[in-house]
Amino acid sequence: MASSYDIGIRGAGIVGRTLALHLAAKRLRVALYAAPSTPAESDVRAYALNHPARALLDAVRCWPNTAQATPVMRMEVHGDQGGEVAFDAALQGGEALNWIVDVPALEAQLAEAVRFQPLIDVVDAPPQATLTVVCEGRASRTREELGVDFDVTAYGQWALAARVRCAQGHGQVARQWFANGEILAFLPMGGADGNLCAVVWSVSPDRATALQAAPDMEFTTALQAASHDALGTVTLESARKVWPLQHALARRWSGQMATGAWVLAGDAAHNVHPLAGQGLNLGLGDVAELVRVLDTRPYWRSVADPRLLRSYERARKADFALVGGTGDALQQLFSHPHAAAASLRNWGMQGFNASGLLKHWVARRAMGSTQR
Repeated sequence: MASSYDIGIRGAGIVGRTLALHLAAKRLRVALYAAPSTPAESDVRAYALNHPARALLDAVRCWPNTAQATPVMRMEVHGDQGGEVAFDAALQGGEALNWIVDVPALEAQLAEAVRFQPLIDVVDAPPQATLTVVCEGRASRTREELGVDFDVTAYGQWALAARVRCAQGHGQVARQWFANGEILAFLPMGGADGNLCAVVWSVSPDRATALQAAPDMEFTTALQAASHDALGTVTLESARKVWPLQHALARRWSGQMATGAWVLAGDAAHNVHPLAGQGLNLGLGDVAELVRVLDTRPYWRSVADPRLLRSYERARKADFALVGGTGDALQQLFSHPHAAAASLRNWGMQGFNASGLLKHWVARRAMGSTQR
Protein backbone atom coordinates (compact mmCIF):
# COMPACT_ATOMS: atom_id res chain seq x y z
CA MET A 1 0.00 0.00 0.00
CA ALA A 2 1.35 3.42 -0.92
CA SER A 3 2.12 5.75 1.98
CA SER A 4 -0.14 8.73 2.57
CA TYR A 5 2.94 10.80 3.46
CA ASP A 6 5.53 12.15 1.06
CA ILE A 7 8.03 12.77 3.85
CA GLY A 8 8.43 11.10 7.23
CA ILE A 9 10.75 12.98 9.60
CA ARG A 10 12.20 11.17 12.59
CA GLY A 11 13.39 13.72 15.10
CA ALA A 12 11.52 16.86 16.13
CA GLY A 13 14.40 19.10 17.16
CA ILE A 14 15.36 22.33 15.45
CA VAL A 15 16.51 20.59 12.26
CA GLY A 16 13.48 18.28 12.04
CA ARG A 17 10.88 20.97 12.64
CA THR A 18 12.54 23.47 10.30
CA LEU A 19 12.64 20.83 7.58
CA ALA A 20 8.99 19.91 8.15
CA LEU A 21 7.87 23.53 7.84
CA HIS A 22 9.80 24.13 4.63
CA LEU A 23 8.62 20.93 2.95
CA ALA A 24 5.02 21.57 3.95
CA ALA A 25 5.35 25.02 2.39
CA LYS A 26 6.22 23.19 -0.86
CA ARG A 27 2.89 21.33 -0.61
CA LEU A 28 4.41 18.04 0.49
CA ARG A 29 2.57 15.94 3.06
CA VAL A 30 4.80 15.53 6.15
CA ALA A 31 4.67 13.28 9.22
CA LEU A 32 6.85 14.39 12.14
CA TYR A 33 7.85 11.90 14.84
CA ALA A 34 9.93 12.26 17.98
CA ALA A 35 10.62 9.31 20.26
CA PRO A 36 9.19 9.68 23.79
CA SER A 37 11.73 11.02 26.26
CA THR A 38 11.94 11.77 29.94
CA PRO A 39 11.37 15.42 30.93
CA ALA A 40 14.64 17.31 30.51
CA GLU A 41 16.15 19.89 32.81
CA SER A 42 16.12 23.50 31.73
CA ASP A 43 18.09 23.80 28.49
CA VAL A 44 21.11 26.08 28.86
CA ARG A 45 22.38 25.78 25.29
CA ALA A 46 22.73 28.65 22.85
CA TYR A 47 23.70 28.47 19.18
CA ALA A 48 25.67 30.83 16.99
CA LEU A 49 23.61 31.03 13.80
CA ASN A 50 24.90 32.57 10.58
CA HIS A 51 23.15 34.51 7.83
CA PRO A 52 21.87 31.52 5.77
CA ALA A 53 20.50 29.91 8.95
CA ARG A 54 18.67 33.12 9.80
CA ALA A 55 17.23 33.37 6.29
CA LEU A 56 15.98 29.78 6.52
CA LEU A 57 14.21 30.43 9.82
CA ASP A 58 12.93 33.82 8.70
CA ALA A 59 11.29 32.14 5.71
CA VAL A 60 9.02 30.15 8.05
CA ARG A 61 8.58 33.11 10.45
CA CYS A 62 10.44 31.44 13.29
CA TRP A 63 13.33 33.81 13.90
CA PRO A 64 13.28 34.77 17.60
CA ASN A 65 12.93 38.35 18.79
CA THR A 66 15.90 40.60 19.52
CA ALA A 67 16.03 39.61 23.20
CA GLN A 68 16.43 35.95 22.21
CA ALA A 69 18.70 36.35 19.16
CA THR A 70 21.54 38.69 20.05
CA PRO A 71 23.60 40.06 17.12
CA VAL A 72 27.35 39.56 17.48
CA MET A 73 29.09 42.70 16.25
CA ARG A 74 32.63 41.69 17.21
CA MET A 75 34.47 38.47 18.01
CA GLU A 76 37.71 38.33 20.00
CA VAL A 77 39.87 35.20 20.15
CA HIS A 78 42.72 35.10 22.66
CA GLY A 79 45.59 32.62 22.59
CA ASP A 80 47.67 31.39 25.50
CA GLN A 81 50.87 33.29 24.62
CA GLY A 82 49.55 36.67 23.55
CA GLY A 83 48.11 35.65 20.18
CA GLU A 84 44.89 37.47 19.29
CA VAL A 85 42.42 37.53 16.41
CA ALA A 86 39.47 39.92 16.14
CA PHE A 87 36.60 40.16 13.66
CA ASP A 88 34.25 43.13 13.26
CA ALA A 89 30.88 43.01 11.53
CA ALA A 90 31.36 46.55 10.18
CA LEU A 91 34.52 45.49 8.35
CA GLN A 92 32.80 42.46 6.82
CA GLY A 93 29.90 44.40 5.34
CA GLY A 94 27.22 42.55 7.31
CA GLU A 95 24.64 43.59 9.89
CA ALA A 96 26.22 41.08 12.31
CA LEU A 97 28.88 38.37 12.31
CA ASN A 98 26.22 35.96 13.56
CA TRP A 99 23.49 35.76 16.19
CA ILE A 100 23.53 33.96 19.54
CA VAL A 101 20.14 32.30 19.74
CA ASP A 102 18.40 30.96 22.83
CA VAL A 103 17.63 27.29 22.14
CA PRO A 104 14.39 26.92 24.16
CA ALA A 105 12.96 30.08 22.59
CA LEU A 106 13.70 28.87 19.07
CA GLU A 107 12.33 25.40 19.75
CA ALA A 108 9.12 26.88 21.16
CA GLN A 109 8.57 29.03 18.07
CA LEU A 110 9.15 26.09 15.73
CA ALA A 111 6.78 23.88 17.71
CA GLU A 112 4.07 26.54 17.56
CA ALA A 113 4.52 26.96 13.79
CA VAL A 114 4.28 23.19 13.28
CA ARG A 115 1.05 23.11 15.26
CA PHE A 116 -0.59 25.51 12.81
CA GLN A 117 0.67 23.91 9.57
CA PRO A 118 -2.13 21.67 8.21
CA LEU A 119 0.20 19.61 5.99
CA ILE A 120 2.25 18.44 8.99
CA ASP A 121 0.95 15.63 11.17
CA VAL A 122 2.75 15.08 14.48
CA VAL A 123 2.58 11.31 14.95
CA ASP A 124 3.26 8.99 17.89
CA ALA A 125 4.99 6.20 15.98
CA PRO A 126 7.67 6.12 13.25
CA PRO A 127 5.69 6.89 10.07
CA GLN A 128 5.83 5.11 6.73
CA ALA A 129 6.55 7.59 3.96
CA THR A 130 7.94 7.72 0.45
CA LEU A 131 11.06 9.36 1.91
CA THR A 132 12.21 9.13 5.53
CA VAL A 133 14.53 11.86 6.83
CA VAL A 134 16.48 10.83 9.92
CA CYS A 135 17.48 13.74 12.16
CA GLU A 136 17.28 12.21 15.61
CA GLY A 137 20.64 13.50 16.84
CA ARG A 138 24.02 11.89 17.20
CA ALA A 139 22.67 8.84 19.08
CA SER A 140 20.14 8.11 16.31
CA ARG A 141 18.42 4.77 16.76
CA THR A 142 17.11 4.71 13.19
CA ARG A 143 20.62 5.22 11.77
CA GLU A 144 21.73 2.22 13.80
CA GLU A 145 18.77 0.13 12.59
CA LEU A 146 19.67 1.02 8.99
CA GLY A 147 23.17 -0.38 9.58
CA VAL A 148 24.91 2.90 8.74
CA ASP A 149 28.48 3.10 10.03
CA PHE A 150 29.09 6.23 12.10
CA ASP A 151 32.80 7.01 12.28
CA VAL A 152 33.47 8.71 15.61
CA THR A 153 36.69 10.32 16.85
CA ALA A 154 36.46 11.29 20.52
CA TYR A 155 38.28 14.50 21.39
CA GLY A 156 39.07 13.58 24.97
CA GLN A 157 37.19 16.72 25.98
CA TRP A 158 33.76 17.41 27.39
CA ALA A 159 31.80 20.61 26.95
CA LEU A 160 30.36 22.38 29.98
CA ALA A 161 27.53 24.81 29.27
CA ALA A 162 25.95 27.32 31.61
CA ARG A 163 24.63 30.87 31.69
CA VAL A 164 26.15 33.66 33.75
CA ARG A 165 25.24 37.23 34.57
CA CYS A 166 28.23 39.57 34.23
CA ALA A 167 28.97 42.77 36.12
CA GLN A 168 29.70 44.49 32.81
CA GLY A 169 27.62 44.44 29.63
CA HIS A 170 28.85 42.12 26.88
CA GLY A 171 28.72 44.88 24.25
CA GLN A 172 27.60 42.34 21.59
CA VAL A 173 31.09 40.81 21.63
CA ALA A 174 31.68 37.05 21.52
CA ARG A 175 34.86 36.18 23.41
CA GLN A 176 36.96 33.03 23.25
CA TRP A 177 40.09 32.00 25.14
CA PHE A 178 42.49 29.14 24.38
CA ALA A 179 44.73 28.09 27.27
CA ASN A 180 46.30 24.85 28.54
CA GLY A 181 44.39 22.80 26.00
CA GLU A 182 41.04 24.24 27.14
CA ILE A 183 38.67 26.42 25.12
CA LEU A 184 36.31 28.87 26.82
CA ALA A 185 33.65 30.96 25.09
CA PHE A 186 31.45 33.75 26.43
CA LEU A 187 28.56 34.28 23.99
CA PRO A 188 26.42 37.44 24.35
CA MET A 189 22.73 36.97 25.15
CA GLY A 190 19.76 39.04 26.25
CA GLY A 191 19.90 41.64 23.50
CA ALA A 192 22.31 44.39 22.52
CA ASP A 193 22.44 45.96 25.98
CA GLY A 194 22.47 42.70 27.92
CA ASN A 195 24.96 41.33 30.41
CA LEU A 196 23.92 37.67 30.19
CA CYS A 197 26.37 35.26 28.54
CA ALA A 198 26.14 31.65 27.47
CA VAL A 199 29.28 29.83 28.55
CA VAL A 200 30.74 26.89 26.61
CA TRP A 201 33.90 25.50 28.22
CA SER A 202 35.74 22.59 26.58
CA VAL A 203 37.84 20.78 29.17
CA SER A 204 39.01 17.28 30.10
CA PRO A 205 36.29 14.86 31.29
CA ASP A 206 37.60 14.88 34.87
CA ARG A 207 37.72 18.66 34.99
CA ALA A 208 34.23 18.93 33.48
CA THR A 209 32.86 16.62 36.16
CA ALA A 210 34.63 18.59 38.89
CA LEU A 211 33.46 21.97 37.55
CA GLN A 212 29.88 20.74 37.28
CA ALA A 213 29.89 19.50 40.88
CA ALA A 214 31.77 22.47 42.38
CA PRO A 215 29.94 24.96 44.62
CA ASP A 216 28.68 27.97 42.70
CA MET A 217 31.28 30.34 44.11
CA GLU A 218 34.14 27.96 43.34
CA PHE A 219 32.89 27.53 39.78
CA THR A 220 32.47 31.25 39.09
CA THR A 221 35.90 31.99 40.59
CA ALA A 222 37.47 29.48 38.17
CA LEU A 223 35.44 30.95 35.32
CA GLN A 224 36.53 34.51 36.06
CA ALA A 225 40.16 33.42 36.17
CA ALA A 226 39.87 31.59 32.83
CA SER A 227 38.17 34.63 31.25
CA HIS A 228 40.75 37.06 32.70
CA ASP A 229 37.94 39.02 34.42
CA ALA A 230 36.99 40.37 31.00
CA LEU A 231 33.43 41.21 32.12
CA GLY A 232 34.01 41.56 35.84
CA THR A 233 32.29 39.47 38.49
CA VAL A 234 30.07 36.71 37.11
CA THR A 235 27.05 35.16 38.80
CA LEU A 236 25.73 31.73 37.86
CA GLU A 237 22.22 31.92 36.37
CA SER A 238 21.57 28.30 35.43
CA ALA A 239 22.38 24.68 35.99
CA ARG A 240 25.61 23.34 34.48
CA LYS A 241 25.31 20.77 31.69
CA VAL A 242 28.16 18.58 30.39
CA TRP A 243 28.52 16.24 27.41
CA PRO A 244 31.39 14.50 25.55
CA LEU A 245 32.76 16.11 22.38
CA GLN A 246 33.46 14.23 19.17
CA HIS A 247 34.07 14.56 15.46
CA ALA A 248 31.82 12.14 13.60
CA LEU A 249 30.58 11.40 10.10
CA ALA A 250 28.14 8.83 8.74
CA ARG A 251 29.61 6.83 5.86
CA ARG A 252 26.27 6.82 3.99
CA TRP A 253 23.72 9.61 4.08
CA SER A 254 21.10 8.09 1.79
CA GLY A 255 19.74 4.72 0.74
CA GLN A 256 16.73 2.51 0.23
CA MET A 257 14.74 0.40 2.69
CA ALA A 258 11.67 -1.83 2.40
CA THR A 259 9.20 1.01 2.95
CA GLY A 260 10.92 3.65 0.80
CA ALA A 261 14.05 5.79 0.67
CA TRP A 262 15.93 7.47 3.52
CA VAL A 263 18.43 10.27 4.10
CA LEU A 264 20.28 11.54 7.15
CA ALA A 265 20.43 15.17 8.30
CA GLY A 266 21.80 17.15 11.22
CA ASP A 267 23.69 15.47 14.04
CA ALA A 268 22.53 12.06 12.86
CA ALA A 269 24.87 12.63 9.87
CA HIS A 270 27.73 14.64 11.38
CA ASN A 271 29.16 16.06 14.61
CA VAL A 272 31.73 18.84 15.02
CA HIS A 273 33.57 20.54 17.88
CA PRO A 274 31.71 23.64 19.14
CA LEU A 275 34.78 25.91 18.98
CA ALA A 276 33.80 27.34 15.58
CA GLY A 277 30.07 27.49 16.38
CA GLN A 278 29.09 25.69 13.17
CA GLY A 279 27.17 22.63 14.42
CA LEU A 280 23.58 23.82 13.93
CA ASN A 281 24.57 25.89 10.89
CA LEU A 282 25.65 22.63 9.23
CA GLY A 283 22.38 20.97 10.20
CA LEU A 284 20.30 23.82 8.82
CA GLY A 285 22.49 23.72 5.71
CA ASP A 286 21.32 20.12 5.30
CA VAL A 287 17.74 21.37 5.49
CA ALA A 288 18.30 24.05 2.86
CA GLU A 289 19.97 21.67 0.42
CA LEU A 290 17.41 18.89 0.83
CA VAL A 291 14.53 21.33 0.35
CA ARG A 292 16.25 22.74 -2.74
CA VAL A 293 16.85 19.30 -4.26
CA LEU A 294 13.28 18.13 -3.67
CA ASP A 295 11.64 21.39 -4.73
CA THR A 296 13.54 21.69 -8.02
CA ARG A 297 13.23 18.05 -9.08
CA PRO A 298 11.57 17.31 -12.44
CA TYR A 299 7.85 16.64 -11.99
CA TRP A 300 8.32 13.00 -12.99
CA ARG A 301 10.90 12.24 -10.31
CA SER A 302 9.75 10.92 -6.94
CA VAL A 303 11.05 12.44 -3.70
CA ALA A 304 12.63 8.99 -3.19
CA ASP A 305 14.63 9.08 -6.42
CA PRO A 306 18.16 7.81 -5.59
CA ARG A 307 19.76 10.26 -7.99
CA LEU A 308 18.28 13.23 -6.11
CA LEU A 309 19.28 11.86 -2.73
CA ARG A 310 22.84 11.15 -3.84
CA SER A 311 23.06 14.73 -5.13
CA TYR A 312 22.05 15.98 -1.68
CA GLU A 313 24.58 13.66 -0.02
CA ARG A 314 27.47 14.79 -2.22
CA ALA A 315 26.75 18.47 -1.68
CA ARG A 316 26.49 18.20 2.08
CA LYS A 317 29.52 15.96 2.49
CA ALA A 318 31.57 18.49 0.56
CA ASP A 319 30.46 21.31 2.87
CA PHE A 320 31.14 19.18 5.94
CA ALA A 321 34.62 18.35 4.68
CA LEU A 322 35.45 22.07 4.58
CA VAL A 323 33.71 23.28 7.73
CA GLY A 324 34.13 20.18 9.88
CA GLY A 325 37.69 19.62 8.74
CA THR A 326 38.67 23.18 9.58
CA GLY A 327 37.14 22.95 13.04
CA ASP A 328 38.83 19.63 13.67
CA ALA A 329 42.23 21.00 12.65
CA LEU A 330 41.80 24.01 14.94
CA GLN A 331 40.82 21.80 17.86
CA GLN A 332 43.88 19.60 17.36
CA LEU A 333 46.15 22.64 17.16
CA PHE A 334 44.79 24.46 20.20
CA SER A 335 44.55 21.40 22.44
CA HIS A 336 48.15 20.31 21.85
CA PRO A 337 50.12 20.75 25.11
CA HIS A 338 53.62 21.03 23.64
CA ALA A 339 55.32 24.42 24.03
CA ALA A 340 56.36 24.44 20.38
CA ALA A 341 52.71 24.03 19.35
CA ALA A 342 51.73 26.91 21.63
CA SER A 343 54.35 29.16 20.07
CA LEU A 344 53.30 28.14 16.57
CA ARG A 345 49.60 28.72 17.08
CA ASN A 346 50.07 32.11 18.75
CA TRP A 347 52.48 33.22 16.00
CA GLY A 348 49.91 32.01 13.48
CA MET A 349 47.11 33.95 15.18
CA GLN A 350 49.08 37.17 15.01
CA GLY A 351 49.91 36.62 11.35
CA PHE A 352 46.33 35.69 10.49
CA ASN A 353 44.98 38.77 12.29
CA ALA A 354 47.11 40.95 10.02
CA SER A 355 46.44 38.95 6.85
CA GLY A 356 43.82 41.23 5.32
CA LEU A 357 42.10 39.39 2.46
CA LEU A 358 42.56 35.91 3.98
CA LYS A 359 41.02 36.99 7.25
CA HIS A 360 38.16 38.67 5.40
CA TRP A 361 37.52 35.51 3.34
CA VAL A 362 37.47 33.28 6.44
CA ALA A 363 35.09 35.66 8.22
CA ARG A 364 32.72 35.72 5.25
CA ARG A 365 32.74 31.91 5.07
CA ALA A 366 31.92 31.66 8.77
CA MET A 367 29.07 34.14 8.28
CA GLY A 368 27.73 31.86 5.55
CA SER A 369 28.58 34.06 2.58
CA THR A 370 30.19 32.54 -0.51
CA GLN A 371 30.90 35.98 -1.94
CA ARG A 372 34.14 37.90 -1.51
